[in-house]
Amino acid sequence: AAVLTKPVFRAQKALLVFHLALITIILLVAAGRLTYLKGALELGEGEWFDGTLTASESGPWHWWRLNRVSFVNEGFNIDYATGVRRGKTVNRVRWLDENGVERHGTIGDLDALVLYGYRFYTSPNKGFAPTFIWRPHGGEPGRGTIHLPGYPLNLYRQALEWTPPGSHHKLWTMLQFDEVILDPAKPSEFHLPKEYRIVMRSGDQRWEMQPGDSRELGDGTLVYEGLRAWMGYTVYSDWTIRWLLAACAVAVLSLARHFWKKFAAKPWQA
Repeated sequence: AAVLTKPVFRAQKALLVFHLALITIILLVAAGRLTYLKGALELGEGEWFDGTLTASESGPWHWWRLNRVSFVNEGFNIDYATGVRRGKTVNRVRWLDENGVERHGTIGDLDALVLYGYRFYTSPNKGFAPTFIWRPHGGEPGRGTIHLPGYPLNLYRQALEWTPPGSHHKLWTMLQFDEVILDPAKPSEFHLPKEYRIVMRSGDQRWEMQPGDSRELGDGTLVYEGLRAWMGYTVYSDWTIRWLLAACAVAVLSLARHFWKKFAAKPWQA
């Protein structure tokens, strides 16, 4: 209202530009809150993203184009310094771009995969993922990974209860190993344990599985394929960020120009 009614703004162009930039920033912030998305997801090695998020928050006008995004986690490397201080994450990914062309690259905590306006980053969340094939009686077999609790945060809680799709059997699955994966006394790297056991329980039954082992459960057969790793990702979408940066730059420059003209030294008139 002041910009529209006060002649001083029209008389001082730099001051007018500064206030118009402030108005633009306010409008962009409002638009960003209405259309943004922030979420998280997990993918095992070799697993494609299908648009499903494990957690998310978004504005009411977000356009939801995650179903168009297609990329696969092809494995990662994480270096740790002494004291189990996490270093750089290098995650190899393969994706289909917006033209349907397959591409390869690496992403990390600061290097994003950008697709359809979404930015995907790696997160500190990662862990181990036993891989199974479930062959139900009278149905199609399916392959899936069980994402055990994040490592090393849950070092002594590498167990999870789950149910095969279409089955009524609840399976408690635990990964046991004695190897020190991340040694606090020296630099190390996240990797799968070389020797381990998969311990499973269903009701009163308990058994161990090695790659290739199978178990009849009454309504299907469970086959253990092997151990993989899973990676957690954060996804973020806000189209206003670049415009906000531009509006802030215009506001700073115009205000600087206004005060420079206002307080610049002038020669005295004779």
